[in-house]
Amino acid sequence: MQLEGCVALVTGGAHRVGKAITLMLARAGADVVVNYYSSERAAQETVAEAEALGVRALAVRCDVAQLTEVQRMAETIRDVFGGVDIIVNSASLFEKMDFPTADTAVWKRVTSISIDGPFYVCNSLVPDMLARGGGAIVNIVDLSAWEPWPKFMAHAVGKAALLALTRQLALELAPAVRVNAVAPGRVLPPPDYDPRHVEAAARRTLLRRWGTPEDVALAVKYLLDADFVTGDVVTVDGGERYGRRAAGASKSSGASSGGDEHVDAK
Repeated sequence: MQLEGCVALVTGGAHRVGKAITLMLARAGADVVVNYYSSERAAQETVAEAEALGVRALAVRCDVAQLTEVQRMAETIRDVFGGVDIIVNSASLFEKMDFPTADTAVWKRVTSISIDGPFYVCNSLVPDMLARGGGAIVNIVDLSAWEPWPKFMAHAVGKAALLALTRQLALELAPAVRVNAVAPGRVLPPPDYDPRHVEAAARRTLLRRWGTPEDVALAVKYLLDADFVTGDVVTVDGGERYGRRAAGASKSSGASSGGDEHVDAK
């Protein structure tokens, strides 16, 4: 897929991994729409950086968990750009929850962003994408799509569902629209990680180091460029899935990676 001249929407595109993806697209010559919910300053800064690269950029506030807001965002994109050629569903919310629980608010909040949000976004924008001749969708999941994380039931179930949605969309939209996923591992330390936690986490990967948001953006670019790949997932985790089996690797405690490294949406 030729990215230059395309229009791309990145949900949760204002900061962290979402920002890296947005700027990768801008460097490749795509006009970008930065969706955000509460990170207005970061969104405007990302837009300014994208415009400095010579493309058009627009920040749009929208709670992707709300259908009416997504529909309004789609109208705005249609009015300004005529539609999109690329959708990157990066918006995410990483919250702990107990189970059983008397309060289902976290479950509803997290899963509505990770499951309903991408469905609403694609359902609202894909008709225009098809009218423009096709396109590509990349969903950002993480390692919890395959393995449960203690105290993160909503997050893990949401990411597993998003991976399933990736495959279903690939089936439903072929051959005009390709749909794939990227599963990041440890690419940004959470704010509460001290140097000891950072080093311990690095030892749990085969490469013995953290990745970067740009590593994730490169994987997204590959999936956009790779015209014979659809319904698949690229894991960008430095071998963390197998790191626990390596000699000298320390045991993991708690959630093993991913989601806390790309919290972007709410």
